[in-house]
Amino acid sequence: MTNPNLKPSQRVSVVGVVNPQSASSVQTSGWIDATTFHNYLAVIKVGAIGSSATVDGKIEQATSSGGAGAKDVTGKAITQLTKAGTDDNKQVLINLKQEDLDFNNGFKFFRLSITPATAASLIDGTVLGFDPRYDFATDNDATTVDEVVG
Repeated sequence: MTNPNLKPSQRVSVVGVVNPQSASSVQTSGWIDATTFHNYLAVIKVGAIGSSATVDGKIEQATSSGGAGAKDVTGKAITQLTKAGTDDNKQVLINLKQEDLDFNNGFKFFRLSITPATAASLIDGTVLGFDPRYDFATDNDATTVDEVVG
């Protein structure tokens, strides 16, 4: 049940980022502990995609915060964005729940991976945690979150 008296920042947290940049190779967030929140949303944003370039994005999982045994999460990859497909200035969302990970085999960490290829493209990614298991969402913000106002 949602509590309408909570501020949005107490219900949703920034838990991982791929900082905005022009890139032509894979960029990833840090590894995120999936046991902190019930639900996650990865938001991939692209600006101008380079000439003939492509941008792929996916969620990867691992058994440690260092990325041990890293592998893709089944069904958590976007349809490739392309310059030819007029995908400049688009956003893509990837929903993730704990049960999407291979928990039975110890995979409780995940990260966002964005791969621009062929030419540099403007990319950005944010992973949001929803429905914290304990305390307020802001108690679990990534260290890069500088300020919460209001």
